[in-house]
Formats: sequence, structure tokens, C-alpha cells
Amino acid sequence: MSDKAVDALTEAEARTELARLAMDIGYHDVRYHQDDAPEISDADYDALRHRNNAIEARFPELRRKDSPSLRVGSAPSAGFAKVRHARPMLSLGNAFDADDVHDFVARARRFLGLEQDEVVALVAEPKIDGLSASLRYEAGRFTVGATRGDGAEGEDITRNLRTLDDIPKSIGDLPEVLEVRGEIYMSRADFFALNARQEANDAKVFANPRNAAAGSLRQLDPTVTAERPLKFFAYSWGEVSNPFAETQSAALGAFARWGFSVNPLSRVCRSVEEALAVHADVLAQRAELPYDIDGIVYKVDRLDWQERLGLVSRAPRWAIAHKFPAEQAVTVLEDIVIQVGRTGALTPVAHLKPVTVGGVVVSRATLHNEDEIARLGVKIGDHVVIQRAGDVIPQITETLTEHRTDAGTFRDFEVPAACPVCGSRAVREEGEAVRRCTGGLICPAQAAERMKHFVSRNAFDIEGLGAKHIVAFIEDGLIASPGDIFRLADKREELATRDGWGAQSADNVLKAIEERRRISLDRFIYALGIRQIGQATARLLAKQYGSLTEWHSAMARAAEERSELSGEMKKPELVGESFAELCNIDQIGVSVADDLVAFFLEEHNRSVLGDLAETLYVEDFVVADTSESPVAGKTVVFTGTLETMTRNEAKARAEALGAKVSGSVSKKTDYVVAGPGAGSKAKKAEELEIPILSEEDWNSMVGAPG
Repeated sequence: MSDKAVDALTEAEARTELARLAMDIGYHDVRYHQDDAPEISDADYDALRHRNNAIEARFPELRRKDSPSLRVGSAPSAGFAKVRHARPMLSLGNAFDADDVHDFVARARRFLGLEQDEVVALVAEPKIDGLSASLRYEAGRFTVGATRGDGAEGEDITRNLRTLDDIPKSIGDLPEVLEVRGEIYMSRADFFALNARQEANDAKVFANPRNAAAGSLRQLDPTVTAERPLKFFAYSWGEVSNPFAETQSAALGAFARWGFSVNPLSRVCRSVEEALAVHADVLAQRAELPYDIDGIVYKVDRLDWQERLGLVSRAPRWAIAHKFPAEQAVTVLEDIVIQVGRTGALTPVAHLKPVTVGGVVVSRATLHNEDEIARLGVKIGDHVVIQRAGDVIPQITETLTEHRTDAGTFRDFEVPAACPVCGSRAVREEGEAVRRCTGGLICPAQAAERMKHFVSRNAFDIEGLGAKHIVAFIEDGLIASPGDIFRLADKREELATRDGWGAQSADNVLKAIEERRRISLDRFIYALGIRQIGQATARLLAKQYGSLTEWHSAMARAAEERSELSGEMKKPELVGESFAELCNIDQIGVSVADDLVAFFLEEHNRSVLGDLAETLYVEDFVVADTSESPVAGKTVVFTGTLETMTRNEAKARAEALGAKVSGSVSKKTDYVVAGPGAGSKAKKAEELEIPILSEEDWNSMVGAPG
């Protein structure tokens, strides 16, 4: 990660940094949530998100749909049935210091239009380091339990959750439907006892209590879960047939009355200062608590305010997690090894002398790029300070040069001029922090990583076709492109005779592949592995264009328009209509558009798309039923000052009604909602003869209170 201050970044540098951050964070999301194999610490991961947010705050026009605020959890495991959440299970934004907490409350005030002297009460709750779960009750009986998964869809773990003693199986006075949400965790004492039993039985030992809880809960055999000492804290809810409380604190009281465990350290705070005092108090108790926590969660207490504040993609506006400082230790950097990612990025990884930090043994850390190595001034053989905050892999924060007593035992890291996998040139483009292999699809590392991404859980999600199989199939010449996966049926006999395989294994994989010949448009776009196109951006594109044919045609037109120009183009409308339409999709912008068209300008990519189009059925994107909405499918631009609601509230309501909210006016705009102070956008709407609505007109049209 670049160490250049955010305030010192140019617009071009900021765009490049956001692109790199999007890729890095996306990669680490997969490693943590999908692979259960994180490569960086919580503190390091939070630092990436924090820098991303700071850059977006300074350059709001560069904000991307695949930013950290738009990613939630992981896809459900293939070993469990899937459960669709009636209401999304979201993640939380982070606060790292007192200023961040003050800013959080200030943002809530602005969004709600509150006076400065109006009290915004907060509920402060310890943030348990465990596994999120939802419990659905119907007529007072526990019916379905699920993990968070990717926020929209989780794993059905009902049978496993029924083994937990502190989860009530039936309750007398619940609402007809109530989905209780909370955290599954394992106490420290139970964790150490479990690991002792595992060691005695020559079984797997767990790195930390969270991993132990996750591994115990995801057992296909519930009798194994029953033997594990898991506990549950209730803290929230999803679907509910009728309201049961007016405040967050009252809801926690209801959970306690119904027999759920709620954290006794939770407090109602009437000011930021009171909330910060709870944070300091719990931090002081942290080492003595029976369970792991990594911060305090603050939630706006009033539920009507929570409802108004709503959500921002991956997180609610009414809650934030105030993280604790990271734990530190000293160890030796034994080597630096280059890893090649699916985009060709060469990432230096520090191999460390194993050391225990906060009860977890760590041995590796990402060094991000050569600039980070230079900033740290680190040499192979150095003593280094590492830190972690609830994760396995640490962050290197400091080099202890005073330990260099024998110069001969220390050596500099040599920046690679070639890819260590394929030998192609490794280049660092101007303005970028990362060095990349130029081998593209001819590079086995990239081909393998791109194919792994293609079959990953959030993409095609092909059961039984894991990363190891993909690598082996590529090495043995069974597959060379994504389309080859769907032609593996022609090689059934070869599959069935592979070491460790058999006829049944081959048939199972081929059946799973056949079941994935039908895929939604957004997952298909994401599966292609286009730079900067994460899940959120893929969904946005699918929503905008609706079908594979329309998206492909629009991208081809935009690519043709863009290919006629060189260099950076800040006015997309000067490039062409299709390119401008792409850039005008809310929060996409020129940087993402350029990466999309670059993909379409490559002949081999077009060949892959053509091959897949002939092989698969890509479903049109289906939006929520807004048939009764007067603005469904309409493109709306808000400009000027709104008086009955904030801009964010207006945008959120419009999108919920099926409208597309754009940041600029074009001939495809259907309505411009203009408040006092409307300027150039209203003028352009007049020139294009687009209907201009007052705020009162808009509220009347959509049925909002005026």
C-alpha cells in the first residue's frame, strides 16, 4: 500500500490507488470468508478499508461500486442447503478512534436532519469474535437456523444449532414470525480444552476460538457439533411479523425475557463521550473476559431512526464497530517470497519465524508491494514488529535495525524483473504501486487464479470443483479456458481414471457442472474476473443492461468508441454515447469503464465470451417487483437542496421503487427532481426537454410524505 498521504494524492493517483485497493480487499475477502485462510491481520485489513474510505471522502466522484463498503461475508458452503435471508445480514463499518465515532453520530444527525442539541442515544455492545447466525421462529418454535453467508444467502445449520443449550427451542409469547440474530462463539477456556482433546486424539487443532467455533458449527454431522462447547449471544433481528420494541435496548431486554443470552456489558449511552467511556472500560477488561472481542459496536437506540437511516450497500448507517488497538510481538523475517495473483499482481509475502501473538501462532504476512518494503526499510534476516487484531496473519509495522549486528546475515529484497512463474516481464506502470506479470493468459499462475475465480462460490459455484482440481486440470491439459470446464463431459473416462478419482467422483463433478449451465447475469459478469468488477459492480451492470446480449452489445459499442481515443478522458460524453452511458451509472465512473472496455478490446476475451454464450444460458437480471411503482425503470437525477428529506434518503427511496439514480443528465434521463439552488443539471434538463419535478411533485408521484 502506498504511504503517500491521502491529502497529497492527485486525482490520477487516487484513481489508481482505489483500483488497487478494490482488488486487494476483494482478494482478502475471499481468503477470509470463503477459504478460511486469511493472509493479513484484522488491523491490516481495516487499514486497507480505512484508506479506501479516506480517498473516497476526498474524491467522491471516484467512488467505486466494488469498494469495501459493498462486500459482505462469503457464499454458503456447498456442503449445506442454502437459506435465503428475508432481510440481508449485513456487515458493519469501522471506527478506529474517537473522531470516527463523533463523525458517525454527526453523519446520522445530518441524514436525519436533527438539531445539534437533540440527543442521539446509542447502545454500546461488545463485538464478539465469532460467527454470525440467524434463528427463525414461527409460532414460537425454532424452525430454521442459518449462517450469514454472503449476506443474502447463508447455510442451513438448523440441526447443528439445535444442539446448543442456550438457544431456546420454543418460546410462548414471540411474534408469529421472528428471526433472532446473534453471534456463535467459544469461550477461551473451552477453546483451550478443545484443542487439548484434539491434540490427544491426533486431530486438527484450531488457531483461535473463532476458527474453532466456525469449524464446530459447520459440521455435516450434528453430533460433532453437540460435543463442542458453543454459545450464543443475541443482539439483533431480521424478519419480524409485528414490532416488539421501540428501541434497540428494549429489544435486548425482550431477548433476555425470552431466554436468550445477551451480553451483560451492553450499555445505553446518551452521548459520544459515554460511548467512548464504555469502549475504554471494556478494553481495560478485555484480557480478563471469558471470550474474545475485538471492539465495541454502537447502534442508534431508536428503531424509527434506524429505519430512516437505512443501509449503504454492505452496512447499516445506524451502527458502527469501534475496533480495539492491535496486539504486537517481535519476530525474524526469514524470507520474502513472490506470489502471483489472478490479475498478474506480484505480491511479496514475508515468511516469518513462527511467533505467538495474542494466543495465535503466525508465520506469514503480506508486504503488499515494493514501496511498502522500502518504507519499512526491511531486509531479509531483520527483527520486525508485527501486530494482529483477532486474525492469524500479522502486519509488519516496524523494522528493528538495532539488531543488525552482523551485516553478512542480512540481505536486500531484489525487485523481480520477471514473473517467477512464467518468466514474462514484470512491469510497474506509472502511477501504480503494484508490479504485474505481462504474461496474461499464458501465465499459468494467472490462468489458474482466473479459473479458480470463475468457479468460486460467488461466481459459478461448482460443487466439487475446487482450486486444487482447477490447477491440476490446467497442468494436465484438461482445461485451458472457462468454456473447457463445460466440455469436461467429453473427457469422463480420463477423469474417472485419475489418481484418487473414480467413476462416481467423475460423475458427481460432471453433474455439478451441468447444474451450473444456467447462471444469473450478475454472477456471470463477476465470474469473468474483469479488473475492478466485484460482486456489487457486476450486479449494478446487470441491473442497468438487463440481459447478456444487451450488456455485451453496449460494452462492444463503448469499447469501439473508447479505442478511437488515447489517454485519460474526463468527459465521457466526448467519447461516445455508449461509453458515457456506462460512466453515468451511479458510482461507476471512467476508471471502471476503462477497465471494462479494455477487457472487450482483447480478442481472446471476446473469444471466451462467445464460447461461453454458446455453452451457457445466462438469465436476464430480475429486479424486485415494482410493478405498482410509477418510477420503475425510470432514470432519475436529484439536484439542488431537498427540504423534506436528505439527498441520501431520496436516492434510497427511488432505488427501492425500481428507479435508476444517475449523477448526470442525459437524453436517457426520465425525470430531474430539482430543489432550491438547482443549477447546470436543471438547465441541461430544460435543453433536452426532460420533465423537471419539484420536490413536492416527486413526493406526490411516489407516495412519499410531503
